[in-house]
Amino acid sequence: METVVLKVDPTNPEPDVIRRAADVIRAGGLVAFPTETVYGLGANALSADAVAGIFTAKGRPSTNPLIVHVSGPAEPVPPVPQARRVPDVTEVLNVASAWPETAARLAARFWPGPLTLVVPKRDSVPDIVTACGPTVAVRCPNHPVARALIRAAGTPLAAPSANRSTELSPTRAEHVLKSLNERIDLLLDGGPCSGGLESTVVDVTGEFPRLLRPGLITVSMLEEVCGRVEAGVRSEGVARSPGQMVKHYSPRTPLVLTEDADTEHQRLMELGLRVISLGYDLIYDYKFISDDPGEYAADLYAALHELDNGQYDRIVIEMPPDTPEWAAVRDRLTRAAARE
Repeated sequence: METVVLKVDPTNPEPDVIRRAADVIRAGGLVAFPTETVYGLGANALSADAVAGIFTAKGRPSTNPLIVHVSGPAEPVPPVPQARRVPDVTEVLNVASAWPETAARLAARFWPGPLTLVVPKRDSVPDIVTACGPTVAVRCPNHPVARALIRAAGTPLAAPSANRSTELSPTRAEHVLKSLNERIDLLLDGGPCSGGLESTVVDVTGEFPRLLRPGLITVSMLEEVCGRVEAGVRSEGVARSPGQMVKHYSPRTPLVLTEDADTEHQRLMELGLRVISLGYDLIYDYKFISDDPGEYAADLYAALHELDNGQYDRIVIEMPPDTPEWAAVRDRLTRAAARE
């Protein structure tokens, strides 16, 4: 069955379109939808059978947990000091058994937005969502279509990126179709995603917050709110966050990461390979991408999707600086280039 595609206004989603998508969710189906990060593939987070459909469609390993999305306020809320507002966490407590003070402070500053918080899970959340672990990853997206869909469906949505497992994440509707056409029920086409990289993930169940996946919310931004933030995944047998696999976010065309793209490009051409480079100050044939970290992040997956369709033997990428503002981009590039 071919996937149904419905155009939707990204700023003022049409109620009839959202209602149709919500009907699919309530019936146990799968709906791809835009967020401010990448397109997500949503199912009823409280239905094990519905969530199993996500794993089947993506070919996703059962050891890789999902993020649960809640709708939050009806409109985006600008960041303000915590003392001026207390976020409504009613929806969160439908899936979380506790809401630590650190979670409350970070949510007050960054929700709705590209921040996922790992908290103790409630028994109502099926084990398939959390890879049988004791915690659940929760996010409130800052996109009108995503929030409208969650509210209309009347349930939190489990929603990883809307692509086959380990492949490039989708930031446009055509990326979703290239990967998942005939594998999902419906796609809400809300145009390109603005952020371009998956959310920052922070585990708030320990003594100090722990960064599990870098994203658009940087460590320095987190530390302004909650002080010390640790980094790295604990060795505990059960993954608490997606985005931990060595190979992830990968195009079909092999990526070559280098500190000197021009030299590497020339070397590969001399081997008789058809090569294209991605960068912002190169000599050889390349696709331009911004040298601003935020703009680079927003454009990265779209650029890689385009180059992946170009019948190249290699895509050469000059690694951006090893600085905090580039941490999320470097993480995605490193996993995209892995050959495991």
